[in-house]
Amino acid sequence: MAKKPPYALSSQEVLQEEQTQLTGLSKETAQTRLAENGPNELAQAEKKSMLARFLDQFKDFMIIVLLAAALIAGFLLSEWADAGIILAVVLLNALFGVFQESKAEEAIDALKEMSTPNAHVRRGDQVLTIPSSQLVLGDIVLLEAGDVVPADLRLVESANLKIEESALTGESVPVDKTTAPLDTDDVGIGDRTNMAFMNSNITYGRGVGVVVATGMKTEVGRIAGMINAAEETTTPLQENLKSLGKTLTVMILVIAVIVFAVGIWRNAASLPEMFLTAVSLAVAAIPEGLPAIVTIILALGTQKMAKRHALVRKLPAVETLGSTDIIASDKTGTLTQNKMTVEKVYYDGQLNNASDGIHGGNPLMTIMNFANDTQVQDDGKLLGDPTETALVAYGKTQSFDLDQALADEPRIDEVPFDSERKLMSTLHRRADGKILVTTKGAPDELLKRVTELATGDHAAPMSDSERDAILKANKDMATQALRVLGMAYKVIDKVPEPVNSETIENNLIFAGLVGMIDPERPEAEAAVAEAKSAGIRPMMITGDHRDTAEAIAVRLGIIDQGDDDAVITGAELDQQSDEEFAKNVGKYSVYARVAPEHKVRIVNAWQKKGKVVAMTGDGVNDAPALKAADIGIGMGITGTEVSKGASDMVLADDNFATIVVAVEEGRKVFSNIQKAIQYLLSANLGEVLTLFMMTMLGWDILAPVHILWINLVTDTFPAIALGVEPTEPGIMNQKPRGRKSNFFSGGVGPAVIWQGILEGLLTLGVYWFAITYPVHSGQAAMHADALTMAYATLGLIQLFHAFNVKSIHQSLFTVGAFRNKAFNWAILASFVLLAVTILVPGFNGLFHVTTLDWHQWLTVLSAGVTMIVLVEIVKIFERARRKRRGL
Repeated sequence: MAKKPPYALSSQEVLQEEQTQLTGLSKETAQTRLAENGPNELAQAEKKSMLARFLDQFKDFMIIVLLAAALIAGFLLSEWADAGIILAVVLLNALFGVFQESKAEEAIDALKEMSTPNAHVRRGDQVLTIPSSQLVLGDIVLLEAGDVVPADLRLVESANLKIEESALTGESVPVDKTTAPLDTDDVGIGDRTNMAFMNSNITYGRGVGVVVATGMKTEVGRIAGMINAAEETTTPLQENLKSLGKTLTVMILVIAVIVFAVGIWRNAASLPEMFLTAVSLAVAAIPEGLPAIVTIILALGTQKMAKRHALVRKLPAVETLGSTDIIASDKTGTLTQNKMTVEKVYYDGQLNNASDGIHGGNPLMTIMNFANDTQVQDDGKLLGDPTETALVAYGKTQSFDLDQALADEPRIDEVPFDSERKLMSTLHRRADGKILVTTKGAPDELLKRVTELATGDHAAPMSDSERDAILKANKDMATQALRVLGMAYKVIDKVPEPVNSETIENNLIFAGLVGMIDPERPEAEAAVAEAKSAGIRPMMITGDHRDTAEAIAVRLGIIDQGDDDAVITGAELDQQSDEEFAKNVGKYSVYARVAPEHKVRIVNAWQKKGKVVAMTGDGVNDAPALKAADIGIGMGITGTEVSKGASDMVLADDNFATIVVAVEEGRKVFSNIQKAIQYLLSANLGEVLTLFMMTMLGWDILAPVHILWINLVTDTFPAIALGVEPTEPGIMNQKPRGRKSNFFSGGVGPAVIWQGILEGLLTLGVYWFAITYPVHSGQAAMHADALTMAYATLGLIQLFHAFNVKSIHQSLFTVGAFRNKAFNWAILASFVLLAVTILVPGFNGLFHVTTLDWHQWLTVLSAGVTMIVLVEIVKIFERARRKRRGL
């Protein structure tokens, strides 16, 4: 027979199960159990050493290619300066990666720091205060308001006990706790009303509990285990870079082998010389600065996002946002304010908006403030149960002076709240000596004790129709997911003996109803609408009740009114196998009453469909899903350190709308990385084609120093500057790229090929022109001039081409040639560095070039301008084709 969970056992059965008693364990038994089960602490995943993290940075395929290029440039080509530059790029990239990772794994540390340092326990019939790490199974723990629960407890005593569990369950209001066993073995964590969970907070009352789980066996411990076990997801950017590196490597090796073989076959040069030529071609094909350029573009993106309150903890997350298909958001504190607020008031037979106030002398305002245990601090801060503080806060907005009211009618006695009768009452002495009784509580229980109805400041016997109207108003507010409280009062001549529910809570006068809710954030509805227009599907995942979740989702526009099929609970989700859920996951947009493992399951189901998933959250219960998602988004203000530690990005303003802003920035970053890659690869293809054809035609070949100088200087600055190009219009009207897209999507791949071929042909054309129409006589001078002009053309044509890639499809004159000041300076700097190697005396010999006259420079410049003209012509036909296809 399966062992029953603690919440299904009676208090006596739990004590027997844990082999303890209410007087507590003996010190000897506690020591024995501590030795057997270990301390009440959370285990931590083994961390990599700094050296291991550093070495991991060199496992990337592109990095290996760059290291090979550095070795070739140094040992085979003796270009030690260029080898040093490549190695410096690789080293800086690795150091930056280590720095990012060193901050990333803080989730479990934060969980450990959250744990309460001390616990009050009974041991040997004595009450002791011990470190919570010393708690063992069977310990009897005493709880009171303000405590943090030190372990998972089965409650055996409860006096008006309320525990705030939102960080664990996602429920926005404290839970009333009882001691009675639950009559089923399958109860969700949010409904285990006789349990107290580690790291939750006591907000009201007191209680006694038996420790039934410690350390990693607690609910929080299970979450810690899920965080430790979660596999690191690779971002679309990382996958694309890895794929790109492999593709380039294969192409480089194939081309180098072909050139080497053809050169030997044609006797174009000696075997060592042809080997060096093949190596030069390989170096030409490698975009040496690509990893650094991508890192720089991402870093610049993080700076812009930080200014807009989105703090990125892991660089690839910047780009991942741009490819997001699904935003799965926690409700409490993310889409809502995590602050109970009065929204509706019912009095004088009318349901009113709270903002309209309470008129006509109705005592409703007095009752909600008097029958209330909220503490008002000197600085005005309200402490107490969120439902009660909401009532006092509402009174403040209506200019109700609580201090003066209590001074005029001080509280002299009370009947405390009880979870069984669901009422509380306070007694106040009026100036005439009579006693004002104010009562608040569950409407159905309150109406059982009501005989009259207040209309303004008068009262009359309540009719059945009036009672029905009250019940209807209560139901209407409940269907809107409002938490409804009833208010009643009476005036008596003297305080009865004894003061209890029987003597006080009878013959009451009904004053009205108050409807409260944790309201949605003001900007959240617009953000949801914008996400939908961007092709992103917003979803709500919460531990709150189904009705509350559905009502908020409708108000935000996540689902339509009456779309009940789009809502599912954790219990219903448990009834579906993984295969069934995979088929049905597209139906659901709201998940209510879910546990942490449900959230991970939802994220995984969408990921298996090839979707890029962003998960937002602020609680401990969100941490596993935040880590499992493609991008985890934590809340900076209300978020726990656990959730922030498991996140890739943190919202400094806890504003759901900031996510949409970050998505736009992420899309811009990817677009700009695409532009940089298009620029670099088309340039490198042009270089490869030039060297290949020069070898095939038996012409003089550009030297390795020419190629490396162009790659590392005239390529790098414009590529980085392209990373800060302004956002192209309409970027948020496009569908998400998703996981299947890559750097060559959207026409970039074909553009790289035909633009690279065009660059190569123009360069070869200039070389041919220089040989055919030489300025100097003599073979050596002719070929030296031709090679210099080819070198200048290859460098300069790339600078002209940088203007072309400002947009893949739009005209240069539409996007603006000179809008980006950083780009303008980059082009100027690159041109100067290229020109210096030809124009400044002393560099000619170092770079194997000659001095060109103005006719030759005009030829070079004409080739560069031709590159822009030809690309613009092709773009005209491309735009016409896309228009016909409706793209």
